[in-house]
Amino acid sequence: MSEEGLRRARVIGVGRNAAWIVADDELEPRLAALRKTETVTMVVPGDAVEARSIGEGRVVIDAVLPRSFALVRRTSGGRTKTMAANVDTIAIVAALVDPPLHYALIDGLIAFAEQHDVEPLLLLTKADLAGEAAAAAVAGLYRGLEVPTLLLHPKAGRGIDELRATLAGRHALLVGNSGVGKSSIFRALGGIAVVGELSRAGRGRQTTSSARLARLENGFLIDSPGIGDFGLDPMPPSELTWLFREMREPAKKCRFANCRHLSEPGCAVRAAVEAGTIAPSRYASYRSLALAEAT
Repeated sequence: MSEEGLRRARVIGVGRNAAWIVADDELEPRLAALRKTETVTMVVPGDAVEARSIGEGRVVIDAVLPRSFALVRRTSGGRTKTMAANVDTIAIVAALVDPPLHYALIDGLIAFAEQHDVEPLLLLTKADLAGEAAAAAVAGLYRGLEVPTLLLHPKAGRGIDELRATLAGRHALLVGNSGVGKSSIFRALGGIAVVGELSRAGRGRQTTSSARLARLENGFLIDSPGIGDFGLDPMPPSELTWLFREMREPAKKCRFANCRHLSEPGCAVRAAVEAGTIAPSRYASYRSLALAEAT
C-alpha cells in the first residue's frame, strides 16, 4: 500500500481503535488505525473503507464507504449492535461428529438469518466419520426446508468446487464453533489464513479472534466474530414460529391464535411433530428458543 492516495480495502477484523483490512488489489492483511472523524466512527467485518499508508508501515482508515446492508441485532439491554456489513449470506459450519452435531445451534443460526433477511447456507463436515447414511439424513432434513446444504471434506477436496460455485457472487459471513473445520474450509478455498490477534484497544492484550478472508468470484467470505454474539432479537411467539419455515402453515390451524406450541390444547404444530411432518430436532430447537424468550 503506497503512501500516495487512498486505497479501497475490506475490513475483516475489528478492535476498538484499529482493524485488520485487506486492500482490494492485495492479498496480505494490514493492521490499520481508525481516524476518528465524522465518516469513521465504527467499522465492522465486511465494511468497505478507504485507507492510506502514513509511513513506517502504518496504515490509517480515512473513510467508511456506504453500506449496502448492515446486520444489526438488539442486545438484551435494548441496545443495537452491528455484527457485519455488506453481507447477504450466513454460512453455518457444523460437524456431524467430533464435536457432536448441535441441532439447536444450527437451527438458532438459521432462525437468526431468517430474522435478519439474509440467506442461510449450511456446511456439514466430517461426513466420513459420521457415515454416509447419517450425513445424507441430516443434509436431507435441511434441504427439505430449502436451506442450501453441502457435505464437505475440505482436506480431501470433497464439495469444495461446489462450495466455491455456491458462494460466487455472494458476500458471506462464516459462523461455526471451534473444531468444526472452518480453517480447513478457508485453506481449501485459498483464503487468507489466520493473521493474528487484535486487541480491543488496538494494542496490547490479545482479546479478539483472528481475522480471515477468502476472496471469491465477485464476492467474499469473512470469518465471523464470536458465535456468542449471534442471538435472536426479542419477539412474540408468532414471529418465532415464522422463523421455522415448516411451522408456518401448521401454526395457522392451531385452536388458539396466540398458541405458543408448548402445551396448549389443539396445537397443530405439536400434532405435526407427532405425525412426523416436523422433525423432532427442529421442534426441540423451537421449544428451547420459545422458553428462553419467555424467561
